Amino acid sequence: MPNNIYIYIAIMVLVTSLIRILPLTLIRKEIRNVTLRSFLYYIPYVTLAVMTFPAILSATGSLISAWAALAVAVIAAWMGKSLFFVSSAACIVVFVLELIMRI
Repeated sequence: MPNNIYIYIAIMVLVTSLIRILPLTLIRKEIRNVTLRSFLYYIPYVTLAVMTFPAILSATGSLISAWAALAVAVIAAWMGKSLFFVSSAACIVVFVLELIMRI
């Protein structure tokens, strides 16, 4: 059993290294494909959204306040407000709704 964990770790190191090293060694020229460039451009945003979205819905005491804060944050961001304003507005909505629901 203890030997298996070293095999698992070695496989994880190999896979992680290949994912990071292969693109650097195989792609030496500038990427000109518009579709591939746009895909690579949006990867960080999609990754951040995938990690953040579940936390938004489970961070509050109820789903109602979570969805309301999410809606306010999306609307404020869509209107071009700053990140500080968006996060502050979402926090205030959660705070007020949680206070109202306790009464």
